[in-house]
Amino acid sequence: MSHTAHIPSHRKPRRSASKMALRAGVAGGVLSTLAVAAAAGTANAAEPVTETIELPTLTADLSAQIAQSADATAQTADSYEARAQQDAAAVKAAKQAAKDQAEAEKKAEAKKKAEAKAKAEREAARERAARDSERTQLSTSSAPSGGGSSASSASSSSSKSAPASGSVGTVISFLKAQLGDAYVMGASGPNAWDCSSLVQAAFKQVGVDLPRVSQAQSTAGTPVSLSNLQVGDILYWGGAGSAYHVGVYIGNGQYLDAANPSKGVVIQDLSGYPASGAVRVL
Repeated sequence: MSHTAHIPSHRKPRRSASKMALRAGVAGGVLSTLAVAAAAGTANAAEPVTETIELPTLTADLSAQIAQSADATAQTADSYEARAQQDAAAVKAAKQAAKDQAEAEKKAEAKKKAEAKAKAEREAARERAARDSERTQLSTSSAPSGGGSSASSASSSSSKSAPASGSVGTVISFLKAQLGDAYVMGASGPNAWDCSSLVQAAFKQVGVDLPRVSQAQSTAGTPVSLSNLQVGDILYWGGAGSAYHVGVYIGNGQYLDAANPSKGVVIQDLSGYPASGAVRVL
């Protein structure tokens, strides 16, 4: 026995041939798999894969649905716009109606006041006319009788008149009620007149419709002589049909007219401003 037999050997034990062969086979298989994978990766890299995505086809039904949706949207927009326009029109109409109502109420109030004033003036005119009639009757009954020159008799017959009564009295009463009113060209009352509007308004009180202007009024009735005037005859200055001024004879050689802006409605003597002619409508 060797003296070193009891010492374990430091040499690695030998592997068996079968184990070594097994390991070599496994390694070779692994290497083969890696080679195949590498080759496949190279091929894939050389030829990129593409994928095709098919889009949906736009059919006739889908087109119709889209068109209907667009039409519905447009109709809704138009409806909103129409409603907005209707609302704006309603607001505007309401404002205008309120304004018109206020103006109508204002006019109605003014008309009511004017009617009340006219009524008061008519009553006052009737009272004045009654007093004037009494004075005229007293003056006529107390006038001295007797002769005189033929000239004075003619003058007296042309200026003398009976107390106004009936329709003529109403005309004269209306005219006298306007004494002191202003003269304004184109005005037709109730507080301002021109010559023809005053005459027209006076005869309208008894249902006689005269033309508005003096030219037409000068031919509206029956022509009468200035020497045979009666109360209520219409006097005119200028030619018949072309008169530039009118007034109404009230008796005693006097007439009442809307004279001019400085005088207004006054009573004047024919001797101071002789008329050109006269017509009778009552």
